[in-house]
Amino acid sequence: MNRFQFVADHHHHRRYGVKRLCAILGIACSSFHYWRRTAGDRAFRQAADARLAARIRTAHRESDGTYGVPRITAGLRDDGERINHKRIARVMRSIGLAGVRLRRRHRTTPDCPPTPQGNGSAPSPPGPAGSPPPATGHTS
Repeated sequence: MNRFQFVADHHHHRRYGVKRLCAILGIACSSFHYWRRTAGDRAFRQAADARLAARIRTAHRESDGTYGVPRITAGLRDDGERINHKRIARVMRSIGLAGVRLRRRHRTTPDCPPTPQGNGSAPSPPGPAGSPPPATGHTS
């Protein structure tokens, strides 16, 4: 039950006024009246979502559970439905459907064999014994 339904239920019995109930719950009276005024729109949207959920379930079942939001959206658009992918995603989440996610393989081992240092890179070749360090290009 949401807060607006609580106000409607308790105001319906004429025990408390809307203004007092809204003040106690910390909501604006205008918000309550807007919620009450738009109840028909919400019911219509819920019925439309239920019809859409049936079409989504059918498309998902026909694909053996592999189709996700993009493919189901494309299929419904091909059938002439004007629909947004976000709405498809919301309805699919609400009915517990998801497409199959293909996982890419990630290589976890280096290309060259491990070295004694353990960093996976080839060791630098040793210089001749007693040779001076390489020049850095700076003169002192």
